[in-house]
Amino acid sequence: MKRSSFMKSIGAMATGLLMKNHAFSESMREEYPELAKHKIDKADIISLDYHWPRFVGRNGSKDVHGQYHTTTVLRVRTDQGAEGWGMTDKKVVESVSSVVGKKVIEVITPKHGLTSAFNTFHYDFAMFDLMGVILQKPVYEILGAHGPKNLPVYSGMIYIDELPYKEVQGGIDVILQNCAWDYNHGYRQLKIKIGRGNKWYPPKEGMEMDIKVVKMVYDAYHSKGVDILVDSNNSYTVEDTMRFLDGIRGIPLYWMEEPFQEQIDDGRKLRTWMDKNGFVKTKYADGEWVWPDANDVALEMVRQGIVNTYLNDIHAYGITNWIKVMPILKNSNADGSPHAWGDQLKTHYTTHLAAGLGNISTIEGVTCISDDIDYGNYPIKDGKISVSHEPGFGMKLLKRN
Repeated sequence: MKRSSFMKSIGAMATGLLMKNHAFSESMREEYPELAKHKIDKADIISLDYHWPRFVGRNGSKDVHGQYHTTTVLRVRTDQGAEGWGMTDKKVVESVSSVVGKKVIEVITPKHGLTSAFNTFHYDFAMFDLMGVILQKPVYEILGAHGPKNLPVYSGMIYIDELPYKEVQGGIDVILQNCAWDYNHGYRQLKIKIGRGNKWYPPKEGMEMDIKVVKMVYDAYHSKGVDILVDSNNSYTVEDTMRFLDGIRGIPLYWMEEPFQEQIDDGRKLRTWMDKNGFVKTKYADGEWVWPDANDVALEMVRQGIVNTYLNDIHAYGITNWIKVMPILKNSNADGSPHAWGDQLKTHYTTHLAAGLGNISTIEGVTCISDDIDYGNYPIKDGKISVSHEPGFGMKLLKRN
């Protein structure tokens, strides 16, 4: 093709794209006039303190997680007096000025989430919250209200806590004490960290302790209707995983999470072994930290029927990308359960995603306490968490600056 013809072709494509985007923008303005009225006139970053109800130890790959933490949030305000806020990253300070002066409809829409220019987790939660406040609707209604309003929830806080640390004495009884706290709080699913032989024990002794702990918790709680989930944090091999599952054979495991780094051949080998060895009902859950990308191996494992539950982190992935990926999961007879470890904000965001889009199997519960955050009305009772019906996410900043 001659250069002149090529440039004309590119020009025609660009003109067509601009016309398409303009038509899309105009249709959104007509459908949601309130979002077109509000212009963002201020955006700022706030650091908030929170803590977990207990000290949290190691998992199969990381050292102690501690107890006291901070989270970074973005707060946005409009010229009409509306305010929204949500988790972000400190890096957003480099680009946050780009949303100032924009109409809300130029940044986010109910059906599609963030527009292409702003599609990053840095803006996702603050903008969904702001949109809900303006429209006077909870986020789950904006997303379509396709899922249940009371959803299964599991405790993600059962770690390798028998090992001592300077803040804690340790001992295997500590694990049962932690399970009791979570059960009394309302959880009826307990996720147990395994993979001790990767770093913290000799391999043989670590595997034996993994099996012992799971059997111990199951024996203590199966009569109370508690489901057991396990998470290796990629610290097993495929052979380790099969050895572990063989060691707990007879326990109706809800899911096996992140047994090893996502890999299609080993994943297929494990899924086939599970189906033939009494774990056909056990979900294979993976994809916790994969950026939205065409080379997402975990998502390909979903498409091939290997991974049954996709876990991409609710914060790092964002609601906008979960809107896009959910049809792929449904078409593959798979479900989602976004990783939410670390912060109760993430648990509550996931609750809206689940109640809004549906097809979420269970929610990772992370109980937190904070003088800086009002976490809103999301009660946990008898193994289920209820979504807030307040506008946006229904949570409030108690720290104002």
